[in-house]
Amino acid sequence: MLNTLGGDQVILLFPLLLMPNDPSVQLGLVDPGVEQVPFSPVVVRPLVTPSSGPRRRLEFLISSTAVSIALTSQNIATAEALFESSLGVMFDNDLFHIEDVATEYFAGTAYLYKVTAVE
Repeated sequence: MLNTLGGDQVILLFPLLLMPNDPSVQLGLVDPGVEQVPFSPVVVRPLVTPSSGPRRRLEFLISSTAVSIALTSQNIATAEALFESSLGVMFDNDLFHIEDVATEYFAGTAYLYKVTAVE
């Protein structure tokens, strides 16, 4: 269904946790970098933004299958922890900050994640 409605791809950014044992790292002089985790298929929907609010506000609809693959690759227990630990969402070469995550359930099982993000 998500392929039919759009089938876009987004990338969640996560901080790299492995750092070299160097004094400059302890002083914060080295950028640890980020790990990019792709999510596909994703439906991207623009949301209304107030005139005094952020420039762009989008809603990303992500399937639970894509989230469960990322949970395994990142070694994270829950989807909530996955989204909380991410630095942001890359879409069309723009970085968005995650504002809210809502989970849709059917028969007690999560099937869709609605991620609201702002630029």
